[in-house]
Amino acid sequence: MTTDGLLELSAALGKHPRARPLIDGSISPRGIRLLGTALGGSETFWRQLKFAEFDVSELSMSSLLIATSHGPTAWVAIPVFTRLFHYTEALVRTDRGIETPADLRGKRLGVPEYQQTAAVWSRGILKEHFGVDPADIEWYMERPPEISHGGSTGFVPPPGVKLHYISRDTNMGEMVAAGELDGALLYIPLNNLVDRSRIDLRQHPMVRRLFPDRAAEARRFYAATGIFPINHTVVVRRSILEQHPWVARSLYDAFVAAKDRVTAERDANLEPYFATGLLGEGERATLAHDPLAYGIAAARPVLETIARYVYEQGLTKRKVELEELFDPSTMEL
Repeated sequence: MTTDGLLELSAALGKHPRARPLIDGSISPRGIRLLGTALGGSETFWRQLKFAEFDVSELSMSSLLIATSHGPTAWVAIPVFTRLFHYTEALVRTDRGIETPADLRGKRLGVPEYQQTAAVWSRGILKEHFGVDPADIEWYMERPPEISHGGSTGFVPPPGVKLHYISRDTNMGEMVAAGELDGALLYIPLNNLVDRSRIDLRQHPMVRRLFPDRAAEARRFYAATGIFPINHTVVVRRSILEQHPWVARSLYDAFVAAKDRVTAERDANLEPYFATGLLGEGERATLAHDPLAYGIAAARPVLETIARYVYEQGLTKRKVELEELFDPSTMEL
């Protein structure tokens, strides 16, 4: 639809501060009027994968890789990313003898969704850095197929993986609190249409973080690998780009401008989100490049790692190439 010479696009841009200038309209893509909705990732991705509701949105990297492995999708990505060291947020019970990641072998862990990007990164890092294979753990998944991302991408548990769906009359948080699970690889106690846990396990007296010093572990991992894990990218409806190829670069430029503005503001309330609270100003100043940079050039090693993890964990039957995911006009950025 065009109005006043502008192309109108519906957008689910997420709640992270770097998207704020696009949501509030203080930054607009050239030639485009965004009709923005602030939604959390869990719900956005389900609604996109299931119903294709929005012209532009964040999308799970793992879900995009898995869907693309079956053939071209309705979506084309542009190299705009969110990044988090999600694996450092794993929670474990204090009465199960779990002192190090190696102690997760033989344990029962909950996860909102087995195929979600944060879980893929966490399992890949546990295997490569701590010697814990996904098959060493018994998995319990909270989201049922009909409201999971995997329900739209053909997810089935990979061979050798022990996975159970959590009964609808309970949830992951209640099971960890009751001692029915030994911990949670990732925990999302948010009020949305997809995740149903509500207990704040981080305040539970019998639960602690697997990595007590998350910042130290994130610094160790980044120093060893140079990887700041990418969990979400931005996608545009393929049919729009086929009709209006310029939209990809216009959106990319607007996202870069929004990121630059938030960075320049140095708002203390935004900084923990911008740097995930793990890499502070002094540490970032010593880095050779911006660890939160957009664009393929800066992110290629990270993107190739998540593509490899998805394949190695049996979630795709082939390794997906980046050229299959991203708009051609952005591949040199």
